[in-house]
Amino acid sequence: MPIGEITRGTTGTNRLRRVDRWIAGLPAFLTAADPLVVDLGYGASATTTLELHARLHAVRPDVEVLGIEIDPERVRRAAAFARAGVSFRRGGFEVPLPTGRTATVIRALNVLRQYDEGDVLDNWHRMIDRLQPGGVLVEGTCNELGRVASWVNASTAGPQSLTISLRLAELTAPTSSAQPSVVAERLPKILIHRNVPGERIHDFLCALDRHWRVNAPLSVYGPSQRWIATATAMRRDGWPVRGNAARWRLGELTVGWACVEPAGFHWD
Repeated sequence: MPIGEITRGTTGTNRLRRVDRWIAGLPAFLTAADPLVVDLGYGASATTTLELHARLHAVRPDVEVLGIEIDPERVRRAAAFARAGVSFRRGGFEVPLPTGRTATVIRALNVLRQYDEGDVLDNWHRMIDRLQPGGVLVEGTCNELGRVASWVNASTAGPQSLTISLRLAELTAPTSSAQPSVVAERLPKILIHRNVPGERIHDFLCALDRHWRVNAPLSVYGPSQRWIATATAMRRDGWPVRGNAARWRLGELTVGWACVEPAGFHWD
């Protein structure tokens, strides 16, 4: 039987474009001998699965995307949109795959958000067990329009990084008082309840907001320049910020997992 529960199934056009763009640049995807990507919990329509395939196909025409949903009615409706390189099947965190195959990437966005924090690690392990050697689980959350998002990259060795991705123009709009810590409401389930004093994720978001404020004068050159300066300052302060300006100008910032790991976290 599929492992999991039927969730609300909220979805929408372009909601997951930020994480799709991230997956398209993953070395695990770009170098895979068998590029099979899973969209786990695609929701009430096939939209996110079809969009994922279109974006990844532009990079690797041989990609296959499998949409997996636990609700049989959603699978039935989605099956009408199957095409070359795109298929659908019923399943849950056990990730049922074609015989003899494993996944290059499993994307699970806005799925575990609706579970208890205590359910996260067991389901991470279940999904990771279905990955190819070197494969990646991308698990996280975004808001309804996809303009505020965050996700964890995890492998057989455990979580490797946290990425936040924001629409910078909304942070710098004249009527906006938002700061980068707006992402706190859309953190992955493993972190969302840990944004409190004494936890690393709280320290990270406080530092990020502080550098964003300090670099406010650079807004005259555009929000991307302000964000790049913020990422540079975070790295200079010793935060393990990854990537470079090419990623930062997209509104992304990735840090090594150790700097945000929750107190008491154990992978094994």
